[in-house]
Amino acid sequence: MASSPSLLCLRPCPQLCGHSRSRSLHLHLSKQSLLHPVTSPRTCRRPVAGAVAGPLVPRPPGTRRWRWTGPTAIVACRCSSDAENGPPTPPQDTEKSLDGWPVLRRWDVPWEWPTISLTMVACAVSFLLTGMVEQSILEQLGFQVGEATLDEKAEVLFLGQFSTTVVVLGAIFGITNTFRPFSDDIFRYKFEEPFKLQNGWLLWAGIGILVAIISIALAGAAMTFLNGETPQRETDSLVILLPLIGSSGISTACLLGITGVLAPILEETVFRGFLMVSLTTWFSTPYAVLITAAVFAFAHLTPGEFPQLFVLGVVLGFSYAQTRNLLTPITIHAVWNSGVILLLTFLQLQGYDIKELLQGPSMLYNNRQP
Repeated sequence: MASSPSLLCLRPCPQLCGHSRSRSLHLHLSKQSLLHPVTSPRTCRRPVAGAVAGPLVPRPPGTRRWRWTGPTAIVACRCSSDAENGPPTPPQDTEKSLDGWPVLRRWDVPWEWPTISLTMVACAVSFLLTGMVEQSILEQLGFQVGEATLDEKAEVLFLGQFSTTVVVLGAIFGITNTFRPFSDDIFRYKFEEPFKLQNGWLLWAGIGILVAIISIALAGAAMTFLNGETPQRETDSLVILLPLIGSSGISTACLLGITGVLAPILEETVFRGFLMVSLTTWFSTPYAVLITAAVFAFAHLTPGEFPQLFVLGVVLGFSYAQTRNLLTPITIHAVWNSGVILLLTFLQLQGYDIKELLQGPSMLYNNRQP
């Protein structure tokens, strides 16, 4: 059955102001809507509605009406022009108004919550399975931890961290690559323009390191003030590495490779590159930074250092939001971890008991070995 003809009515409206020479027209297009989905230019996946329009056929003169030959819908439009001031300015797009503040902009994420859940579960399972497989291989090879030298232990730890990094990153990229092509500021590792003021990755890494040092020192001081004494630190991961610190050049190199290269790449890709970016689908960027920082702190399983880790996570998150380059948080994370290892190595060589030192700064001058 053919649809009834539609009418586009053009009728003059009274002037908006007695001193203005503007003229306005009301345009009314009456029809029953016939819509079809078209691809969103922003995400290339979300459907938006587009109206199917037909030609306008003028009616005889004097009727001030046009005949619509296409499908029917109801559209109302008011247009105006001012001979003196020109056409009115359209309202400013809120999203575009944030262009000068990249730290507040959200990412254009092509996946939804099922993909996020699947990917995070895949990362956790990959992490656990890699450790189990590594342990099984070492047992098959007859490796005995008690009989191994410090250099051999360091090499095993490095290979374990390397295999974990490769497997977990493979799981993330294997799932997310099914959504390509996506925005180029997702999983971005670019060395270009390191000192650009707006988003230079090395410049903002330096700023982030300075802010992290000050913020973590303030967080530690605040915890000491609230608790009345220096809180007991939980340093299980560092205790495992203590025998290797400063023992030889090979051990130190392996530790720096683990803490200064592999761990920052893995953790920043998982927490900032994937989780934080994905959360901006539902939360603003600052909230996504805070949520990710909390997950990052909990994931280290050191409740005694949660405030410091949370503050570090916040700095890492905002630095990444500013530059949209994962090299920025990776550099901050690497410098922080490597700085700890190098400092402990230096103190070890100077004769300090770093195991006692890690339990609190007050032990620094009371436990120096003869």
